[in-house]
Amino acid sequence: MAEFYTDAQRQIQDAFGTRPLADRVVELIVHDELTPEDQGFIESREMFFLATVDASGSPTVSYKGGTAGFVRALDPRTLVFPAYDGNGMFLSMGNALQTGEIGMLFMDFETPHRMRVQAKAEVSTEDPLMAEFPGAKLIVRAKIKEIFINCPRYIHKHNKLETSVYAPREGHTPPMPSWKRIDLVQDVLPEVDKPAVAEAGGPISFDEYAEKVKGGEG
Repeated sequence: MAEFYTDAQRQIQDAFGTRPLADRVVELIVHDELTPEDQGFIESREMFFLATVDASGSPTVSYKGGTAGFVRALDPRTLVFPAYDGNGMFLSMGNALQTGEIGMLFMDFETPHRMRVQAKAEVSTEDPLMAEFPGAKLIVRAKIKEIFINCPRYIHKHNKLETSVYAPREGHTPPMPSWKRIDLVQDVLPEVDKPAVAEAGGPISFDEYAEKVKGGEG
């Protein structure tokens, strides 16, 4: 417990009189290996939130979506997941490559439940598992440091409508996202994407893209 909490966290716990409770929570729910129930929950998720931090301490958080099983347990101490095509910024992946410190939040919005994973990440384009994740640009191996559930009482209930057509999976080729057709990015778009732009009908204005977003396109 002395290693789990920082001095600042202890300061706030003491201000609210929750230090004994905080210690008991660690005793009861924090662990460093996946149970079968943990693994089953994580591998059933189609999304999670990923928190990372750069070397200067500046954080960012991003949504990661796929299909069930896109986050996989390799063993009780290791999770693996792909990084898919994005907007080219690589904020989360750059941070993970630089510091390795990540936080993962897995959610169930239908029967409220959430699980947090703190881990040390390794990011690679040469991982032997790359071929097992269609659409992967990078593979992240997350070595678990702590895993624990949180009280779900503040989770608002939502029902899933459909899986994103852009989510990579075996036997499915996701459509090209409309933002890659915006005329303002054509001169900096990677060469590999340009044939798809032409096939889709060529560049469009930002206003045209905005209309497509309103219609539900990516």
